[in-house]
Amino acid sequence: MSQTSETVLEIDLAALEHNYNYMRSKIGASTKMLGVVKAFAYGSDSVKIATRLEKLGVNYFAVAYTKEGITLRKGGITKPILVLHPQSSNFEEVIAYNLMPNIYSKYTLNTFITTAEKLHQKNYPIHLKINTGLNRLGFSIEEIDWIVNKLTTTQSTKVEGIFSHLGASEDTAEKDFTLLQIKNYQKALDKILPQLAYKPICHLCNTSGIINYPEAHYDMVRTGIGLYGYGNSAKEDKNLIPVGTLKTLISQIHHIKKGESVGYNRGFIASKNTKTATLPLGHADGINRIYGKQKTSVLINGKLAPIIGNVCMDMLMINVTNVDCNEGDEVILFGKEKSAEEFANNAGTISYELITSISQRVKRNIIN
Repeated sequence: MSQTSETVLEIDLAALEHNYNYMRSKIGASTKMLGVVKAFAYGSDSVKIATRLEKLGVNYFAVAYTKEGITLRKGGITKPILVLHPQSSNFEEVIAYNLMPNIYSKYTLNTFITTAEKLHQKNYPIHLKINTGLNRLGFSIEEIDWIVNKLTTTQSTKVEGIFSHLGASEDTAEKDFTLLQIKNYQKALDKILPQLAYKPICHLCNTSGIINYPEAHYDMVRTGIGLYGYGNSAKEDKNLIPVGTLKTLISQIHHIKKGESVGYNRGFIASKNTKTATLPLGHADGINRIYGKQKTSVLINGKLAPIIGNVCMDMLMINVTNVDCNEGDEVILFGKEKSAEEFANNAGTISYELITSISQRVKRNIIN
């Protein structure tokens, strides 16, 4: 990695390839892999990430919203793209860009069939979402007969996939809940599959499900956070490489006397003479106020320096009293040398929130 002269999110595609191959090693040769590239590919660059994954052989992609799928299509991505939370107002665009909608309710199924028939579609592929306990999106098992009856009234759609989502597959304390979700999913399949004249793709496992519940891999697995270098446990994190490294530099160094304050609302008051550094990024860049007041630290020249006071919109300040550093020196907030999981956990949040929050005004630098 090169010394930075500005705030930048360095995206390492070699790390992505390593993570992809590791997740592949956890599944059978015939099991398909879906790469989740929603939210700008977890805060990085969805087109660059998807392009590399497509070359590596990923079978499917998933995004949250229709606009994200359109971005991938315009970026040259040709593999199937599942839209996990489509809105009915976007169904015509879904079809226009050859995206696959997640159909999760009677309303969305009725609306999509109406749209597909209006556009003279035949056997347009959809995925059905089954609610197995997360209680966020999805049909209940009791609605399956209604679904099948509805599908038999039209030739406009065809079920490409049936899936659900595990809510706590990384949490060993919630193993019974996860096993219940798997059981509920299988109950749904046992009810719906005999009523179809074809076999859809069945998929349930997320990253932690892939690692912890190999018996539930079915026809396809979905991996998001694992691709970006985080395995939801310290053990698995060692097998993965963070794809993104957020780097900046020291803009100015101050020598603060005992009793003086730093930042808005005097968020830090020096208990002794203190050396501080100001960095050119803040909550408008995704480093939110929750990270201030010494809850977490950054890395400078191999040493940790806590964030002090209140994070500003465009700047934050750190305590570098015990760090040998100068203006212009590089600062790492998270990445290979300092985990986003650690940075986030120290402030009471999770790596998912941190890495997906990095603002689009932060320059993305693609390497490897």
